[in-house]
Amino acid sequence: MSSATEEKKRASSSRDVNTPANAPFGGRLLLDESAVFEQNAWDHATWGEEQEQHARDQIERQSKDPVPEELKETYHTEAADYWNKFYAKNENKFFKDRHWLRIEFPELFQMIEKDAGEKNVMEIGCGAGNTMFPLLIESKNPKLFVYACDFSSTAVDVVKSNAEYDPNRGKAFVWDLAGDDIPPEVEPESMDVLVLIFVISALHPDKWEQAMNNLYKLLKPGGLIVFRDYGRYDMAQLRFKKNRLLSDNFYVRGDGTRVYFFDSNEIVKLFGSKFTIEQNAVDRRLIVNRLRKVKMYRVWLQGKFRKPLAGQEPGAPAATTVETTGDAREGQEAGEDAEVAMVDTVLSLETPLDSPATSGTATPAETLS
Repeated sequence: MSSATEEKKRASSSRDVNTPANAPFGGRLLLDESAVFEQNAWDHATWGEEQEQHARDQIERQSKDPVPEELKETYHTEAADYWNKFYAKNENKFFKDRHWLRIEFPELFQMIEKDAGEKNVMEIGCGAGNTMFPLLIESKNPKLFVYACDFSSTAVDVVKSNAEYDPNRGKAFVWDLAGDDIPPEVEPESMDVLVLIFVISALHPDKWEQAMNNLYKLLKPGGLIVFRDYGRYDMAQLRFKKNRLLSDNFYVRGDGTRVYFFDSNEIVKLFGSKFTIEQNAVDRRLIVNRLRKVKMYRVWLQGKFRKPLAGQEPGAPAATTVETTGDAREGQEAGEDAEVAMVDTVLSLETPLDSPATSGTATPAETLS
């Protein structure tokens, strides 16, 4: 009898990182290595020392051939231009609505209940509006208003061109999360939920502190940030070739967009100074291509951070760091098909950095998630 389990998960599989690995959480568990190619993806993927050493060796190799100094400043000062080119080329073709949000972040969907009352949600780094539109389409709350902003003016144009865009129910605008202040379109302390999905990783580390200040100003006391981003030693990080490293764990893709790969301790330091950490999670997944016999390890971080009420202190309460290793998507079949397609995509991402504007050599955000 195979150790593979074909049951489709309908719930998040989160656990405290101190919980034993054999705890009863998760769905697609690889108990027999010989069964690895019987499914497209496996949860709770663990690494041995050999894999850890391989990852360290890859990072060391990258550090010997970083981005030339004369090009680094260009990637930082022209970051918006590179994202505009990305969205002009791809519009909304790369992205799919995030149906998994309901499972991973049920607090977000409390905003759309019929009797929820006046609620404001803001999708920061909205791209094509992949959170905004599912919320508005499903909402039964006539008093829900969804804001969507992006660093890229082209992305905002994509959102506004969507047939579901309704200025009476939402507003899209250009805003730099790391800018000097919150956007004029939004009142201070007016947001109930802020959505940050593959956003902080696109910022220069020097800009993180200002980004946290702006997030704090936007949220109501008691308001929530939901977060997902790239984790340290993710496959996408280890596959970068020479002339891609900008600084420690910070890279430029072939299309000129930037990406940082976090570890959980950095997330605690980043958010813990201002917010209460309700979740600090790691999603480790082994994705396989059964035809090519290729194995790839993905690592993402996920979190929930709440602005303290008056008189409360920020930080991490006891037992809030968890490991989430489920696919956590409704319609698991479609999710697994996307994972297999992703493997084929990543295998082609090794074009040299001949030009900072080279397109299609690496894929941001959700094309690989």
